[in-house]
Amino acid sequence: MSNDLTLFETHRPLLRSLAYRMLGDLAQAEDIVQEAWLRWQGRTAVVDAPKGFLVQTVTRLCLNELDSARSRREESRGDRLPEPVDLDLVGSDAVEALDQISMAFLVLLQRLTPAERAVLLLHEVFEMSHSEIGALLEKSEAACRQLLGRARAHLNSERRGLQTSREEHRRLLLAFVEASRNGEMDRMLALLAEDATLVIDTGPEGKRVGPIRNVGRPVEGATRIAAFLAAVARQVPAFGEMRECVLNGEPAVVYVREGRPAAAILISAADGEIRRVFVQVDPRRLQHLGLPQ
Repeated sequence: MSNDLTLFETHRPLLRSLAYRMLGDLAQAEDIVQEAWLRWQGRTAVVDAPKGFLVQTVTRLCLNELDSARSRREESRGDRLPEPVDLDLVGSDAVEALDQISMAFLVLLQRLTPAERAVLLLHEVFEMSHSEIGALLEKSEAACRQLLGRARAHLNSERRGLQTSREEHRRLLLAFVEASRNGEMDRMLALLAEDATLVIDTGPEGKRVGPIRNVGRPVEGATRIAAFLAAVARQVPAFGEMRECVLNGEPAVVYVREGRPAAAILISAADGEIRRVFVQVDPRRLQHLGLPQ
């Protein structure tokens, strides 16, 4: 029992990182890892490759979860965002494993099928071979290569937005947050790429922003985004006190109201312009945020 636990804990950060990337939800990822522990503890056969066994178990549990009716409904929402995570808050053992999981990359992963997502992560993030992935997913090497090719094709046009320096990223974020708070349309337009997208995750039930109709789908285009946020600034009280922080390894802004996170704002940028704006206001998905001073 003691040796089993020690070995499992050695791999826990990696397993949690894999499950979080697959599901975009840290609480669900923890549940998956706990279930993997129960299966590891209850195994009846000798396991020669514990890491492979555990990665396979977590991957299959995630695929089962993504195939559930509830997850299919969640993932079909146009405004669904992965849960932003304060890496320091989830524990120092997880920081190394979860570092550099940007919101932009997680959103791109959500566009893939569960199988494409699994193959991409196992090959590009966890550096597993096609033969290893095929054995894990019970697919041929050719099928895994095909899934990886499709996943890369979906992501290639967007991945350049993941390469902005931290200094440039922070500058663009803070300038945009200030402009949107003040309703400065011209300034927002100067910061946004012409084909920029704004996604506001209000939760599965949806939510109104003051008198403005539910924003349950992405807002497309710089002009529409600027007009929408200018209207919000005129009609809706501030989310709360603005605090700068780091979420998912990147600069972010959290609004705090009555001692609790009320909203998190993250962006992706490329070529000196903001390409995507992500606003998370679902209280359930703000649980793993610290309260930066």
